[in-house]
Amino acid sequence: MKNAHPLLQALEALYPPERLLTRDAQLLTYESDALTAFHSKPAAAVIPISEAEVIETVRLCHQLAVPFVARGSGTSLSGGSLPIADGLLVALNRLNRIKSIDPEQRIAVVEPGVVNLHITHAAAPYGLYYAPDPSSQSICTIGGNIAFNSGGAHCLKYGMTSNHVLGMKVVLADGAVTEFGSDSLDGCGVGPDLIGLFVGSEGLFGIALEITVRLLPQPERYRTLLAAYDDLGKAGDAVSRVVASGMLPGAIEIMDRLAIQAAEAAVQAGYPDAEALLIVELEGEAPQVEAEFAQLQAMMRASGAFELRSARDEAERARIWKGRKGAFSAVGRLSPDYIVQDGVVPRSRLGEALTRIKALKTKHQLEVANVFHAGDGNLHPLILYDGRQPGALEKAEALAGEILALCIKLGGSITGEHGVGMEKRDYMPAMFSEQELDIMQALRRAIDPKEIANRGKMFPSGEAPALQQRGMHPLERQGVISRE
Repeated sequence: MKNAHPLLQALEALYPPERLLTRDAQLLTYESDALTAFHSKPAAAVIPISEAEVIETVRLCHQLAVPFVARGSGTSLSGGSLPIADGLLVALNRLNRIKSIDPEQRIAVVEPGVVNLHITHAAAPYGLYYAPDPSSQSICTIGGNIAFNSGGAHCLKYGMTSNHVLGMKVVLADGAVTEFGSDSLDGCGVGPDLIGLFVGSEGLFGIALEITVRLLPQPERYRTLLAAYDDLGKAGDAVSRVVASGMLPGAIEIMDRLAIQAAEAAVQAGYPDAEALLIVELEGEAPQVEAEFAQLQAMMRASGAFELRSARDEAERARIWKGRKGAFSAVGRLSPDYIVQDGVVPRSRLGEALTRIKALKTKHQLEVANVFHAGDGNLHPLILYDGRQPGALEKAEALAGEILALCIKLGGSITGEHGVGMEKRDYMPAMFSEQELDIMQALRRAIDPKEIANRGKMFPSGEAPALQQRGMHPLERQGVISRE
């Protein structure tokens, strides 16, 4: 788009100059998200401060067939909020009001630019909190959480974002404004699950303008246990023991030696020196938590843990979680670049998956820091590389491809919560048949006939907004997919 483009002319009438960004220096911030291996420059970015501005912007884009991408804090690890070259970026950070909190109904009504953790802060005086807790919850926004159906460490017990959204007001890609769901749990079961359709759609249907989320009572008691192991596979097998026992912890997390070392250097969490660390947190009513905690300790000793530590107070518990949630950024101390993968395996095969990932990193001669939402089998291996070295990115991607192929072979998925975005588009045929992908595309076109909402994401045949130079795809090398 040039400055004379009709869309830019229309946007100049809608936005003041300080909220319509067209100069290269202004757009530099938006050229990439948390997947920095991809980058692209939009033709312009707008910063709306009202839902009316968002609606009018989307209608203009539809009228003039200009692609757009909605963006919050840009924390997507799959390139999901990457701008479309010569398209429009809609930055939603200033739509950040918590409109209301109803402590009796246990709901909050928020705008898409509200930071995840700010909902809990606002609900805390009422003894309530918002359960989904991605590692980036101190900066990620609810709009992005909805786009990718974000989870977090406690999703084992409480589920993903889709389990906590009761209602939404959205502007679809054709400019139509509609509402899904209601402000109560009772209303969510009536008719088609349109919230379930929209949440996790990666911005391909439109933009959420207002979201009603449910709040939960703060647990009476937390008990947080660290179990140290001399082998990563043993930690994975311990997860299977916990799940098989019928116990339902609030969270079960695994970190390997590299992740432990990085987190310790960053936040001094007081972790044991171990090959693998299991973090298990119980929460709920005090009598039940204490009874289960004794059972959990016995189970961890029987699983081969050589050391057990429990958080003695809230400050120690906060340090444990600060180390875990800061692990991704802390790994930056170990390597200038890394790829974060997001595959899923059945919990019963978690120990096998960890052992095989260890063999794969030896094969490729690359370091991998492992951090997992172990309770639901969601793997987050961080593959370390130095992008300044020729061929280093391609080598890391080859290992990433083999890990995703492993997840599929073990009966899992290519993504748990980070989404497909740009990163995993070409892996979709390994998970879904051509007919299934056609159905997905048909549904998308029914809502967005011009395919302007987040164009080029998720589907392998989509037009890419930006690409790195690549050779053969990692899954082609293994015969998992074919482009012939």
